[in-house]
Amino acid sequence: MKREIMIIPGIAKPDLPFNHVVRADRFLFLTSQLSVDLKTGIIQSGNIVEQTQRSLDNIKFLLSSCGATMDDIVKVVIYMRNLKDFDKVNEIYSQYFTKGNEPARVTMQAISPIENIDIEIEIVAFK
Repeated sequence: MKREIMIIPGIAKPDLPFNHVVRADRFLFLTSQLSVDLKTGIIQSGNIVEQTQRSLDNIKFLLSSCGATMDDIVKVVIYMRNLKDFDKVNEIYSQYFTKGNEPARVTMQAISPIENIDIEIEIVAFK
């Protein structure tokens, strides 16, 4: 199986030792996305709704840059600081997927090592 680091034009190279997207054969593995401006790498503050939208918009952009869509996602892992936000996250999350075609998903409580980040979303897509 061929492994390839996907270079996405117009986004900041991470300062940390990771890549945003790795392709392995027909799979796309995305580093967990959070409320960050991908062009600058600057964390964007906001409430859970705004952070969830930014994270999912980042995922959508990265997939699109690799020729894939949200409907190509097969697995999602959501890391949330506070599970009381579960319903708010689900309300936003459901807007990004075709009803009946949602991917498999795990949601867990976890504290981000990045200050003021309340959600990170990790995905695997198959294109």
